[in-house]
Amino acid sequence: MPFERLHFDQIRKTSTFRLTALLGLVFAVGVVALLGLIYGLSARELTLRTDRILRIEAIRLQASSAESLPDRIVAEIGRSASGLNSFALQSRSGERIVGNLQVVRTFKFDHPVNISAKPGIHGPLRVLAIQAPTGETILIARDITPIVDLRLRILQILIGSGIAIVMLVLGAGVLLSLAPLRRVRDLQAASRAIAAGHFDLRMPVSGRGDELDLFAGTVNSMIEEVERVVAQVKGVTDAIAHDLRTPLAHVRGHLQRAIALPDTDPRSVALAKAATIDLDLVLERFAALLRISQLEARGRQAGFATVPIGPLLGSVCDLYEPLAEEAGVALELGEMSDATIRCDPQLLFEAVSNLLDNAIKFTGAGGRVSLSVMTEASAVVMVVRDNGPGLEASDRQAALRRFYRGVDAAGIPGTGLGLSIVAAITHLHGFGLELDDAAPGLIVRIRALIAQPA
Repeated sequence: MPFERLHFDQIRKTSTFRLTALLGLVFAVGVVALLGLIYGLSARELTLRTDRILRIEAIRLQASSAESLPDRIVAEIGRSASGLNSFALQSRSGERIVGNLQVVRTFKFDHPVNISAKPGIHGPLRVLAIQAPTGETILIARDITPIVDLRLRILQILIGSGIAIVMLVLGAGVLLSLAPLRRVRDLQAASRAIAAGHFDLRMPVSGRGDELDLFAGTVNSMIEEVERVVAQVKGVTDAIAHDLRTPLAHVRGHLQRAIALPDTDPRSVALAKAATIDLDLVLERFAALLRISQLEARGRQAGFATVPIGPLLGSVCDLYEPLAEEAGVALELGEMSDATIRCDPQLLFEAVSNLLDNAIKFTGAGGRVSLSVMTEASAVVMVVRDNGPGLEASDRQAALRRFYRGVDAAGIPGTGLGLSIVAAITHLHGFGLELDDAAPGLIVRIRALIAQPA
């Protein structure tokens, strides 16, 4: 089939994309959970390591005497080669006695806490407070900037990995969905062609043996059976209509000759005339059946041409104006578009003629029927409207079937095949056919695409 651009909205609705996204989501959750566990364990281990260092220093300082404690703190400050450790000795009132750490807050003894950084002074600290033998407070702190930086880096890796996984999953879902979606497009195109009456076509099979091939094979088997049954039913119908038409025509001829005999009983003449009328109705139905079969079997478009729609429908209106006047119906020619469409002019003439004929018959004396052509975007809409009894919503689709006669059709001449012929002609052209309520009456629309003049 010709390449058609695929949109993301179509791709995301495919089962392949959804399954890929679901599996990707599970994978992403697993990766994020693993990285989160690593982050948590790493942060916990680094914090415990810092607390061990602080407690070791605390044990050393607690072992010092009260007289030597200030000198020992100064010595520890000088001995801290990394510069990460800080020490201070505070009085009971919170004033610093000695040390390089100044923190104004109350600490709970033997319970390490984090304090925020002070710009230009120190980074974030992990502080442990212990009580000196003399009642003062010994503060032992360690700069945890490397730990905070490591935590931030792990968090960045965690977020970046999650975003990368989401993008990879979406990309994989799109790539994996393209081929199945294109195959579905091919199946859709084939199904539309088959639904249009091309029973010689089959659903494409790739040979992979996957679920789409299994589905296509099953549908192909169904199409073959449907084609066989339709061909049989159509053949029987056509054979009956064709074979009975000749003997019935002969019977009609015999009745006409019997009526023309000079010594025929008047009562026999009346019966023969009534039988002739019934035979005419039967022959008309057979002719309509054969006409529908001919249209449905017509796969060619040899009679198609690009024609202006206005003059064509104007000629149909001119043809039926005397019939409408005789029936007491006002036939109006409404808005006429100068657009052109591609069609078989004779067949479209026949379809619109059938619609006008039905509208005039069912509207009755004093009614009004209009024929108009409107342009909507890139389409032409042919509209036949009447103010007759109309059709119930439940009967509009049934009216397109063969031999349908509504409950209000008694006494109105017809075969019940007029709308069936219209449906067959519009189907052959690929036009849209709509029956709607005209409030009162019925409105019939034939919708066709605008074509550029050749």
